[in-house]
Amino acid sequence: MMKHRSHPLWKAFLLHRISGLALALFLPIHFVILGLALEGASALNTALAFSDLPFVKAAEVGLILLLAIHLLGGIRILILELTHLSWDQQMLSRSAFGLSAIIATIFLWSAL
Repeated sequence: MMKHRSHPLWKAFLLHRISGLALALFLPIHFVILGLALEGASALNTALAFSDLPFVKAAEVGLILLLAIHLLGGIRILILELTHLSWDQQMLSRSAFGLSAIIATIFLWSAL
């Protein structure tokens, strides 16, 4: 294993990349489900009934976590690239992940 891959910022990069890919895979599914609304109420109701299953709700919480991670990771990158502040980069990436976990937990709590 390369030494730089054990650095926390490498892990932040990897988390940002994986969350972006997962969100990109979800987007076509989301559009298909939205398109069902154009086909009629019965098709949409079938999709909505599927979304009430427990594993789908768990996936939604994971999706919110991925969205928060990706959003805050992107903000972290913008801050690092567009400013010359001397912030502790490791603390910044840990804070972004912690805030992502808090957002996902709030979403989970409101869904229950």
